[in-house]
Amino acid sequence: MTQDATPNAFHTGSHDLPVSEALGAFMSDRWTPSPLPDLALADIAPWAAKRRARLSARFPGERLIVPSGVLKVRSNDCDYQFRPQTEFSYLTGGTEPDSVLVLEPVGGTHEARLYVRPRSTRDTGEFFRDRRYGEFWVGRRNTLDETATQLGIDCVHLDRLPDLFRGANVATRVLAGVDPAVDAWVPVRGTTDHNREFAGYLSEMRLVKDEWEVAQLQLAVDHTAAGFSDVVRALPQALRHPRGERWIEGVFNLRARAEGNGLGYETIAASGAHACVLHWIRNDGALDADKLLLLDAGVETDTLYTADITRTLPLSGRFSSAQRDVYQLVLDAQQAGIDALRPGASFRDFHLAAMRVIATGLHEWGVLPVSAEESLRPESGLHRRYTLCSSGHMLGMDVHDCAKARAETYLDGKLEVGHVLTVEPGLYLQPDDETLPPELRGIGVRIEDDLVVTEDGARLMSSALPREVDAIETWMGELLG
Repeated sequence: MTQDATPNAFHTGSHDLPVSEALGAFMSDRWTPSPLPDLALADIAPWAAKRRARLSARFPGERLIVPSGVLKVRSNDCDYQFRPQTEFSYLTGGTEPDSVLVLEPVGGTHEARLYVRPRSTRDTGEFFRDRRYGEFWVGRRNTLDETATQLGIDCVHLDRLPDLFRGANVATRVLAGVDPAVDAWVPVRGTTDHNREFAGYLSEMRLVKDEWEVAQLQLAVDHTAAGFSDVVRALPQALRHPRGERWIEGVFNLRARAEGNGLGYETIAASGAHACVLHWIRNDGALDADKLLLLDAGVETDTLYTADITRTLPLSGRFSSAQRDVYQLVLDAQQAGIDALRPGASFRDFHLAAMRVIATGLHEWGVLPVSAEESLRPESGLHRRYTLCSSGHMLGMDVHDCAKARAETYLDGKLEVGHVLTVEPGLYLQPDDETLPPELRGIGVRIEDDLVVTEDGARLMSSALPREVDAIETWMGELLG
């Protein structure tokens, strides 16, 4: 092949048609104003203001910066759907990329200012030229005034953000690693430890959910329960499809997109031995009516709160004897974990309670080569061959919420009223495990529910979905007709 003499002969670049000067002028003329009608303060705004006040009190005299994040490329010139950084949305209610919350120290408090990319007006050309941000390409953004009205925060054009760092030196903390441009602009004031402390506190703020958050989580749980019912109704079609797991995934995803922002995390639709893979998200297997389906899925609301529920269902609608035995042991373990939830209890107590039941059951089956007591000792843990992971975690705007909180406030802390968490013990009996009798190999069972800690224990938020063996069989029978 002979190389063409023209520049970039081997680089196609943009395939967009060129815009002539005449077309540019014509595109910028004769547009009707189109403000958003009936703007009102968003429900989240007063709650977000209280959160900013707490943050202000924790770091007096310091500039605090929390970005929303940037668009991420999926492939070539196509971006993933944007999901803002959790901490940003928690403090503002905002959802737009490239936005930056700044709490500027003034006197003994802070003034909140939101730097945002406003609507692409008809006099700049961005609205039709820019395929990443232009209104003709990706839809309308709010104006500065519209965003200020909805979120109750003073809004400034994003282009003015660099000016903030050209003035007097101010001690600054930033949620780093979210927006590379912000990381580059922020002057070096403190240490990495200061920013790590800032990120940790932002996680710890979210440990106890306020009334509004619990309501959002309940909404996410309710939508998720509806999605599980959708899946059961779709089982006859899924069983006929060569990739039935993916059919299940698609059915649930439809509910998530129709009712909320989408998925809180990638759906696990694991049938048969795939259920023994803790985070099976390939979802490319066929379904066998004689096997179980482990479905771990959650709807994320438009306000970015997610549910996290797992049910293990017999694809025939009826548990076999071996499946029933494994399921019942996991259910007993989960109930022991739920019973351990109460204010003042150690966070780890519910996991230990569940593991005591699991270890005892495995020993009684003749699977565990040591006693339950010995296996539960830290220097042993042999039961973990069959149940490797922890039995739950905090839940909120992230499926594994508050992950940057210090151990003393989370893993080694005490439960409080308003904590929302999952309880999800499981047994994962690998198909090639020679310590197991043949009838148990390849069975994976996890049962996961979402709970909020109350004054007298915990409320099961996901009670709309059955957990007991007989109740599951009855529920599936009704949905399948």
